[in-house]
Amino acid sequence: MSNKKNTAMTFGSHVKELAKSDFITYGVVIAAFIIVSIFSSSGLLGRKAAGLLVPVCCYIVMALSLNLTVGIMGELSLGHAGFMSVGAFSGVIASMLLGEVIDNNVIRLAVAILVGAFFAAIVGFLIGIPVLRLRGDYLAIVTLAFGEIIKDLINCLVVGIDKNGLHIIFNFKGDKSAADLNLAEGGKAIIKGAQGATGTDKIATFAAGFVLILIALFIIQSLVRSRVGRAIIACRDNRIAAESVGIDVMKYKMFAFVLSAAIAGSAGALYGANYSNLVATKFDFNTSILILVFVVLGGLGNMLGSVIAATVLYILPEALREFANYRMLIYAIVLILVMILTNNPRLVALREKLFSKVSSVFKKGKKKSESEGGK
Repeated sequence: MSNKKNTAMTFGSHVKELAKSDFITYGVVIAAFIIVSIFSSSGLLGRKAAGLLVPVCCYIVMALSLNLTVGIMGELSLGHAGFMSVGAFSGVIASMLLGEVIDNNVIRLAVAILVGAFFAAIVGFLIGIPVLRLRGDYLAIVTLAFGEIIKDLINCLVVGIDKNGLHIIFNFKGDKSAADLNLAEGGKAIIKGAQGATGTDKIATFAAGFVLILIALFIIQSLVRSRVGRAIIACRDNRIAAESVGIDVMKYKMFAFVLSAAIAGSAGALYGANYSNLVATKFDFNTSILILVFVVLGGLGNMLGSVIAATVLYILPEALREFANYRMLIYAIVLILVMILTNNPRLVALREKLFSKVSSVFKKGKKKSESEGGK
């Protein structure tokens, strides 16, 4: 009986610690949004810094979505930028289609994000059918291939809109252009093959990016704390043991993979709505690796770490532009130092020891103030 009681108490304290970490993550994101908003409204942010706000939000959401695949599900994906590109271009098409129907940009952006998430989820499901049957390096290589295939398919896509609706052709042979859409008078080509999407409306805002981060955090953290999340983690830790207790490994992995793709698609839709010109080459292998770097340096399964890593490591190269040719060298050195600091056992132990000392000092101060208040 006492063992059950002790187990229940241990589980309860564990749940409290998880809830505390979740609230800390939300608190950091909300505090950052408030501070940046104050700086922006008071004119303390330059034009260059203000232009980075929406892309930073997009990459934070991308890091969170990839952390679901790599950190929570335990599978290495090297084609995550492909889902971002699907969301970006489908979101752009939806936004331009609704341009004359919906005047409110907030509603248009919300619909574009939902459309981007929906189509990215479909692509994620189709890719997940063959990919999730593989493991380890094979899965990573195949996801890399699918990411490049998606990029090449979008490069062949020519889309236009007129009074008759949406017109789509695939320029596989390279002998077609927007003129082949045969648009009616007043029609407009949205995507022009390798030229990408041009002349689209810029309707993305920093506030929308902040809301999307909170939604992504809520979805992922709620999933991890749920029964489904525990099943996904069980599949990651020991596939054979999970199967022996009746867990459908393929089903749960597919669910996590599709959800990760959908969140990446929503980030892509927001990213596409932030630019008037967008090309598919932006979402290449380098972008997938960049997002993976955010996840690894932030910590596998650590959502707050992904938020901080994506913010710092995306802004850092832009902040170092004044150093011209040396900025990427400095950036590489910073990446190496962060990797050493976060993975060296001695340094990690020292960091935890310092944090425990600081927290104990705060606790003592709090108890002392409470006792003095009681007197």
